[in-house]
Amino acid sequence: MKRLLPTLSLLFGLVLIVPASAETRLKVVTSFSILADFVRQVGGDKVNVASLVGPDSDVHVYTPTPHDAKDVGAAQLLIVNGLGLEGWLPRLQQASGSKAPIVVATQGITPRKRGSDADPHAWQSVGNAKVYVKNIRDALVAADPADAEVFKANAERYLGELDALDREVRAEIDKIPVERRKVISTHDAFGYFADAYGVQFIAPLGVSTETEPSARDVAEIIRQVKKAGIPAVFLENFNDDRLVGRIAAETGAKIGGTLYSDALSEEKGPVPTYIAMVRHNIRALTSALVR
Repeated sequence: MKRLLPTLSLLFGLVLIVPASAETRLKVVTSFSILADFVRQVGGDKVNVASLVGPDSDVHVYTPTPHDAKDVGAAQLLIVNGLGLEGWLPRLQQASGSKAPIVVATQGITPRKRGSDADPHAWQSVGNAKVYVKNIRDALVAADPADAEVFKANAERYLGELDALDREVRAEIDKIPVERRKVISTHDAFGYFADAYGVQFIAPLGVSTETEPSARDVAEIIRQVKKAGIPAVFLENFNDDRLVGRIAAETGAKIGGTLYSDALSEEKGPVPTYIAMVRHNIRALTSALVR
């Protein structure tokens, strides 16, 4: 029995160490799921990440919960998109009493303009995604200098993967005849993608899903689809599909499937990561547009 005591003491010691180790991970809260994936890619097992707006959810119309206030209050770092995306965030931050540093992941990106408003969907360009990752890397290094080399190495690896992804997207776009590089999407979330890769997107909704198109807006979209010979219309993973269905029915345009714009899927879904999202979208586009 005496021989077992050192072994049991060692085992109990190990059990006690594990929670303490978990507690040392940096607590990061992000505003939505795409940012959470970027943080996981850079932070690895050195961070605990919570996303306020979860998979397949619309960040534009999100209503924070008391649990969100608790998460933000406990965060050591809060990472947001900026560019007007999270209009609900200041009230949440005030309610939480959080003193955590706020990092705007789009810092350094020149925003597209739609009227007087900035287009917040900058992550739709893979080149911009690299800026997000660098900002997140620098924020994690500043918040946890002891793990700086881990964050830098993870970021370097992931930036290389994004470079490869950008080349992949361009190669797929090259397969689409120039005159067919035009589609309808549910809301105007793909402007940065359009600018980077030369595909024209027309949206019945503006940059925010809080707006609803008027009958005149829809009639104008239908007229434009017919006139321009737009070959395909696409749904988004969190929007009502009736509007796009009506446009397709009245124009004869093909419903090309679902594009992911503002949210990833659940972990077991088709796009649990940013890279999976971009690949899904480009394959959907080429499938619908290549003759």
